[in-house]
Amino acid sequence: MALDGIVTRAVTHDLQTLIGARIYKIHQPTSHDLVLQIRGNGAQGKLLLSANPTYPRVHWTEQSYINPLEAPMFCMLLRKYCEGGVIEAVRQVGNERIIHFDIRQRDELGDMFYKRIVIELMGRHSNIILVDVASETIHDGIHHVTPAISSFRVVMPGTAYVAPPEQGKDDPLSVRDVEQFTQSLITAADTLLNPPVPDEDSIHFGTAPKPLPPSSLTADMLLVAAFSGISPLLAKELVYRASNGSLAHANEPSGDVKAAALLIWPAFREMMQQFTEHKYEPQLVTISGNGKASFSVTALSHVAGEKTDYPSVSALLEAFYGDKALRDTVKQRVSDLIRFLQNERNKNEKKLEKLQETLREASDADHLRIIGELLTTNLHTLKRGDSSLETINYYEEEQPMITIALDPQLTPSQNAQRYFKKYAKYRNSLTIVAEQMQRTREEIQYLASLLQQLESASLSDIDEIRDELAEQGYMRAREKRGAKKKKPKQPALLCYTSSEGVAIYVGKNNTQNDFLTNKTAAPNDTWLHTKDIPGSHVVIRGTAFNDQTLEEAAMLAAHFSQAKSSSSVPVDYTLIRHVKKPSGAKPGYVIYDHQKTLYITPDEQRLKDLPSHIKA
Repeated sequence: MALDGIVTRAVTHDLQTLIGARIYKIHQPTSHDLVLQIRGNGAQGKLLLSANPTYPRVHWTEQSYINPLEAPMFCMLLRKYCEGGVIEAVRQVGNERIIHFDIRQRDELGDMFYKRIVIELMGRHSNIILVDVASETIHDGIHHVTPAISSFRVVMPGTAYVAPPEQGKDDPLSVRDVEQFTQSLITAADTLLNPPVPDEDSIHFGTAPKPLPPSSLTADMLLVAAFSGISPLLAKELVYRASNGSLAHANEPSGDVKAAALLIWPAFREMMQQFTEHKYEPQLVTISGNGKASFSVTALSHVAGEKTDYPSVSALLEAFYGDKALRDTVKQRVSDLIRFLQNERNKNEKKLEKLQETLREASDADHLRIIGELLTTNLHTLKRGDSSLETINYYEEEQPMITIALDPQLTPSQNAQRYFKKYAKYRNSLTIVAEQMQRTREEIQYLASLLQQLESASLSDIDEIRDELAEQGYMRAREKRGAKKKKPKQPALLCYTSSEGVAIYVGKNNTQNDFLTNKTAAPNDTWLHTKDIPGSHVVIRGTAFNDQTLEEAAMLAAHFSQAKSSSSVPVDYTLIRHVKKPSGAKPGYVIYDHQKTLYITPDEQRLKDLPSHIKA
């Protein structure tokens, strides 16, 4: 990927439609992201501002975000000063990855005031900062930068706003002739070979260059070092175009900087002219071999792979980032739950092994009774202090000799009673151990179902699973500050529409499964579940459907199961009236009969083509 200064320029141009529009609503779904609902002056939609350290970006979005029950403090501050405000200007700072939103608003007395939202798209140092325009002081930032982190700039409430340190590069859009271009490359080469001593803040912001040997300098490296806003990806594209479709010059040392400048200048001039005139070609290239993708606002002719063009840079960024950041957040949130569930499952598997060993010992209980009987028969031949008894085993047809171990500290009668007590203990334990083994197997199955549900869980699903574990006594309930929030009356369900137009509901966790099967579905609805495999409950609403809908519902049941990547997955289906939840059963557990079995292989592309939405 390459969210460089040029892409930021294209984004800023794309967002000029915001000027004159109002910020209708502000939400902060995560600690890094803001979603602004925009209305007015011909513009309407949701604008995403993200200071995610891995995926910083700004663009229009159509994705749905789940907002926390209680808005974070930074979100509340933005609502106070910016909600209902008019966007006066959207501009890029130089050719850097910094965008300013100027907001006009009125206070309670009707007086006008101006605020500025500063979005810094700088990797792990990305930030969103609210600044008072009149005093240039910071109201707050989505991420704080304390004096302990940086002595150059502090991002804390009440401090003066200081822009990130400049990199000392030339603006590529202001280069007018080959002489100026050549001089910029020569200066960049000198800087790369003899960098200045870095200060603390240049090290912190990652702007401190490291010295390089002359043999390692390449043309694309010179372009990146010389001009602001040009990423390595864009530099390689420039060299490729200048070399008539060859990347050889990008990988060879550029000892003669002037020769390299003369070679690259025509392609550089043509590309910068297009960017100056805001002629962009948003393109995404996906490499078929490893699935990696790259994007830019110009055609990437040097990257081999499947190329997709987009009508706007916002559409490009939405397609590239998609739900990457959301998946990463989910991955972080589920990691502790996965570890906990795996540990619990391992404990139960060890417990099952011990119970099986106890059961094997208990299955030999009759042998202990026989030994007790033999000892009773031979009491007259024994005395205290004997360590063993050798006698005939009258209980076997061949009547072999048997040696019985004795405790010398006990009398013969006490030794016999000891074996009878062991016999009684093992005989009584057979029923108890069998019950414990059944409960342990159910526990393992339950934990396996939760692990499967976490594989496709969303943020809201994770919270429901965590609450379920707390209700079942596996974890402590999370203590929430302030007033207790009322739980939603019903969980949201994932609803697909089959190719025949029939609604198919999917429960993605046990809370949703119980609600779907036991409360939402009608008696004549069709219920599906993978046979003997942890997975989701799937319900086809109504009876007016054909085999095509049944097949698609079976694919969904297989897709949302542990057999997601398998073929010929067995899926049971029956009417809801034949599905029952036993009293006291674990969440999500049901029994059913009158079922038929369908063997299905999930078709991922076919499932992607099915319309879906969340139904509350």
